[in-house]
Amino acid sequence: MTVENQLAYLTKGCVDVVRPGELRTKLDRAAKTGKPLTVKVGFDPTAPDLHLGHTVLLRKMKHFQDLGHRVIFVIGDFTGMIGDPTGRSKTRPPLSPEEIAANAETYKTQVFKILDRQKTVVDFNSRWLSPLGAEGMVRLAARYNVAQMLERRDFKQRYESGKPIAVHEFLYPLAQAYDSVFLEADVELGGTDQLFNLNVGRDIMPGYGLEAQVVMTTPLLEGLDGVEKMSKSLGNYVGVTESPDEMFGKVMSTSDDLMWRYYLLLTDLSESDITALKGRVASGAEHPKQAKGALAQRIVTDFHGSTAAAEAAERFEKRARGESTGTEPVLEWTLAAESKPMRQVLVELKLATSGSDADRKLDQGAVTIDGEKLPGRLAAQNTYLRRGAEHRLTVGRRVYRLRVT
Repeated sequence: MTVENQLAYLTKGCVDVVRPGELRTKLDRAAKTGKPLTVKVGFDPTAPDLHLGHTVLLRKMKHFQDLGHRVIFVIGDFTGMIGDPTGRSKTRPPLSPEEIAANAETYKTQVFKILDRQKTVVDFNSRWLSPLGAEGMVRLAARYNVAQMLERRDFKQRYESGKPIAVHEFLYPLAQAYDSVFLEADVELGGTDQLFNLNVGRDIMPGYGLEAQVVMTTPLLEGLDGVEKMSKSLGNYVGVTESPDEMFGKVMSTSDDLMWRYYLLLTDLSESDITALKGRVASGAEHPKQAKGALAQRIVTDFHGSTAAAEAAERFEKRARGESTGTEPVLEWTLAAESKPMRQVLVELKLATSGSDADRKLDQGAVTIDGEKLPGRLAAQNTYLRRGAEHRLTVGRRVYRLRVT
């Protein structure tokens, strides 16, 4: 791969590249000398349940690995004790050493679903930050001033609104910057919300006699709703440890527009290949559902393998046709002699959190029996259920075998 092709591959989907010319120079030098670039990414172990939003950055790390470069996964056990102030309107409570250790182990087991375990260096920044001691921290702090710190948006907003900023929060971007100094990073990757922190490392490295690192940021991925950032708390996420069927079904629920965003950020297809596929869909040569199914298979393959992805696709199609896959959970229900509403079934089988939640699902047409959509909250059990029968019950995307006695 030529240097220009490498540059296109590595910058695909990035928001910021500071600066492309410097990255080209570093890649050219690496090609001529045979010495790989050192690519550093820091993670504070605060949210160990990873979703596809986190993998946008992990995939960019893998792109560097694919080209033979050295990727260092830095677990911020030291900086985690400070607490990253990024995007915070108030001081972030620090994690305890026990929380950091537990979360770090969870992180390590999940990131290797994307990264090559054999090619990834995992390190903890306490290894070089703890030995700095008080004198080293004072010397590090002397390399940046308060005016520079207040250029950071969240610090500036808090300062102008009179909200407190703890002095130790200024140490966070400096500590992260020192990671780059110690590791002699050629490139540092991060999300767009980390741009300030990454540039602090770029700013201070020349003072240590090092070439400034190239800064690259990846976008924050929209969730399944296509609006808000992917987040577990918002329920619009796809977890990397979810089952193949759950993962496949969630991807298939995305809009046609969002599908292209996911193709760009969650697959290794080139931008030209994605543009060509988009053109085939726009012309009618390929149906959007077919393209989305191919996307879902690619994503499931990354986490569960090609066989599991193909099987998940087959089960999805069977469910769409109203056929049983034989893998649905089995539920049992005793039908009363008198007529009762279907909401009772949903609530007592814990398929709805409350009667009002059951009514909402029924009114939205999210509940079907044997492929027939129930007409709303007035639907009666005796109309749709038969004693001694096994019915196919769907609630939203979930499918069950309902045995009635």
